[in-house]
Amino acid sequence: MAQVDLKEQLTQLEAARNLVLSDAALYPQVLQGILPIIGANARLDLRRWGADFLAETFANTTLPSDRKEELAGTVLPTLNEYLGNDAQDVAVVKSTVQTASSLYPFVFRHIIHHPNDTAMWDQITAIKHNILQRMDTAPHPVRVCCIKFVQKVVHTQTPGPIADPRRPERNETSIAIVPRTHSLLSIPNLEAEASGLLDRLLTVLQDNAEDAILVNATINCLGILIRTRPTIANKILETLLNFNPIKVDHGPLTPTMRVKIKSMERTTRAVLINLLKRNPNHPLAGKMQQHMERLAQNCIEAFDASSRKRALPDEPTDGLDNAKRARLGAETAPLLKIPPLPEGPISYSQLYTLTEDIGLSSFDVKQLPPDLIVKIAVAVLGRVDPNALAQATEGIRGRYQTLIARQAQQAQAAPEEEEDEYEPEYQPMEIPSAEVQDTSAPILDLEPELGPFQLSRPPPLTENEANEIGRAAADRVFEMMIATPFKAATTTTKPATAGGAAASSSSSSSSDRKGFARLAGGSLDTKEAWITMLVRMATRAPSKLEAAAGSELQTTDGRPTISNYIRELLYRHILEDFRSRINIGIMWLNEEWYNDRMQMGAAASARENKTEDEVSVPLHYDSWVLRLLGGILPYLDARDIKILIRFLSEIPEVTLPIIGRVQTLARDPERINLCVQALHYLVMFRPPSREICLNALEEIYNTSRKDEEARPSASKVLSKWRPEVIAAQQQQQQQQQPPPPGAMASDTNGVQQQVTTNA
Repeated sequence: MAQVDLKEQLTQLEAARNLVLSDAALYPQVLQGILPIIGANARLDLRRWGADFLAETFANTTLPSDRKEELAGTVLPTLNEYLGNDAQDVAVVKSTVQTASSLYPFVFRHIIHHPNDTAMWDQITAIKHNILQRMDTAPHPVRVCCIKFVQKVVHTQTPGPIADPRRPERNETSIAIVPRTHSLLSIPNLEAEASGLLDRLLTVLQDNAEDAILVNATINCLGILIRTRPTIANKILETLLNFNPIKVDHGPLTPTMRVKIKSMERTTRAVLINLLKRNPNHPLAGKMQQHMERLAQNCIEAFDASSRKRALPDEPTDGLDNAKRARLGAETAPLLKIPPLPEGPISYSQLYTLTEDIGLSSFDVKQLPPDLIVKIAVAVLGRVDPNALAQATEGIRGRYQTLIARQAQQAQAAPEEEEDEYEPEYQPMEIPSAEVQDTSAPILDLEPELGPFQLSRPPPLTENEANEIGRAAADRVFEMMIATPFKAATTTTKPATAGGAAASSSSSSSSDRKGFARLAGGSLDTKEAWITMLVRMATRAPSKLEAAAGSELQTTDGRPTISNYIRELLYRHILEDFRSRINIGIMWLNEEWYNDRMQMGAAASARENKTEDEVSVPLHYDSWVLRLLGGILPYLDARDIKILIRFLSEIPEVTLPIIGRVQTLARDPERINLCVQALHYLVMFRPPSREICLNALEEIYNTSRKDEEARPSASKVLSKWRPEVIAAQQQQQQQQQPPPPGAMASDTNGVQQQVTTNA
C-alpha cells in the first residue's frame, strides 16, 4: 500500500513539474506546495526527486532572475536540512550542491539590497561551510559539484566589470556592487576568502593531477573565471600554462591511463582555444599557442613511444640471406676457416694467425725493410675481399672473447686450490720449436698488473681566478633562472619577521617544507627553485668567509666578490621590471635579514664562550633594502600603492632609514597619498614600527603648509592615533591669528575710559 502511495505521489509531482516547465510563472505556487512533501524527513525517492527538481528550477533560464532571488529564501532551509541529514545519499547531496551553486549569486544580491536579513546570510554561510568540508573527501559526483560551487563563490566575491555605475541593479553580481558601508558584507574578508578558495581550486591541478575527472571539471570552471574576471585571469592562466598532464608521473601507460591523459590534454586545449577565439589579441596569446603545440607534440611522442611496433630484423651483413642464396643463384664468397686456439699460453702471433700453413706462420717479417713492407701492405689491402676481411675480423674477435672467458674461469677456480704453505719454485718455461710458436712473439697477457697511478695535482687557483670562475657560475645559474618558467601554483611564503608582520599563505600540500627551511634544489624545473639557489649562493654560502676576511666587499683586482656580484645581478634584474618581480626582492631581503641574524647570534655565542677573538660580522640587509627601495621609489606612481604596501609589509624589518626613504614621497604633491597610505598600513598592521611611522606622519603634518595636500591626509591618521598633535597645532594656529577688529576697538575704548577715570 505504501508503495502504491509513493508511486502516486511521484506521478503527481511529475505532473506538477511538467506544468511549471510549460509555464514558468507557476513556479512560486508549485514550489510552495512541493517543499513540505520533499523535506529532509521524507522517503529517499521523494528526497531524490525534490533535490533534482530544485536544481532544475534554479538552473532554468525561463525563470526570471528576480523571481529566483525571491524564491531563494524559501528553499535555503530545505537545502540546509538535506546537507545536515545523517542519512546521506550521494544523489541528494549532489543535486543539493548544484542548487546551492545556482542560488549563491541570487542570495548575495539579495543581501546587498537587504543588509538586515541576517537569517538568510547565516543559512547560506552554513551551507557554504558544509560544502567546502566535503570537497576533499566526498565521492566524485559530489566533488565535481563542489568544484562548481567554489567557482561560483570566487566568481561572485571577485570584482567584476561595471557596465553602468548609475544602475547597479543591472550590473553583474560581484563584489564590485557591494557598498563600502555594508553591515553584513565586509569587502576585505570576502576578497580574502575568494583568494583562498581560488588557490584551493588551482591546487586540484597539482595534488589530483592523476584524477582526470576532477582535473577536467576544474579546467572547465577556470575558463569562465579567466573570461569574466580580469583581476585574477593572469594568475589562473599561469597555472594553466604550467599544467602538463603528460609530464605527471602516472606510472605505466595502461589503456585507462592513456584515456585519462588524452582527456585532460583535450580539455586544456579546448579552454585555451576558446580564450583565443574570444580575444585573439590577448597579451598571453603567444604563450597559449606554444603551450597547445607543446601539449600536442608531447602527447604524440608519449603515445607513439608506448605503442610502437617491434623493430625490423637486421639485414644480412653481406646483402644476402643464406636461405635465399640457392634460390637467387647469387655467387657467394667462400667461408674462411678459423682454426681454434691451442691450449696453454697464447702469444700475439698465435692470436692473429689465421692460416694453417707452417711456412707462412714461421716467416719472420723483421727480415724485410720497412719501406718494402709498407708497399706490400698497401698493395695487398687494395685487393682484399671485403667479405673475407669481415670474416677474419669476426674470427679474431671470437678468439679474443674465448681467451677472456678462459681467464675468467681460471680466476674463479684459483681460490679453490690450497694456498697454505705454497711457495712456487721458479722453473724456466720450455720454449717450443719454431714450427709451433714464434720465439720472438711475446706472451699475451690480457690483464697486466699495473701499479698505482695518480694524476698530478693542478696548480692552486689564485683568489682572482677563483672569483672569476665563481662569477661565471653565478651567470649560468642566473641564465637558468631567467629561462625557467614560473609556476603559479607556487607558494608565497612570509616568514616570521622582526617587524611583527608574520604571515604565510600556501596553496600547496602541507607536507612541503616552506619558509627558510625549504629546499633550494628540490625541484629545479621551477623558477622559484633557481631564485632560492641564487639567493642562498649570495647570502648563506660566503657568510663565514666574509666574517673571517673582515667584511671585504672587493677582491684584490678591484672587482666585487662573488656574493656581491650575485647581489648586483639580483638588484638589476628586479629593477628592470620591479612590478612583476617584487616577490624576488622580498625573498632576497628575507634571506639577507635571516643570514644577518644567524651570523650575529653565532658571533655573540663565540664571544660568550671566548672561543674566538672579536670578529666584525658583515651585515647586508640594511644597505641592500635601502638601495632597492631607493631604486624603486622614483618610478612609483599613485597606482602602485599595492606594490609599495606589499614590499613594506613583507620585508622582515622596517627601520627608521626605510621610513625616511618612504617619507620623501610626501615632497611630490602627486604621491602624497601614496606615502600616507603606506605609513597608515604599517601603523595598523606592524605594531613594532608604529611609533616611527607616526613620527614620520607627525613630521609631514607639522612641516606642511596649510594649502598642501599632505596636511589633511596626515591629519586623518593622526586624529585617531595622536589626537594631541592635532589639538596642539590648532591651538598654535589660534594664538598666531590676529584678533578681530571689533575686539581691538573695545579694548582701546576700555583703556581710554580707564585713563580718563584716573585723571
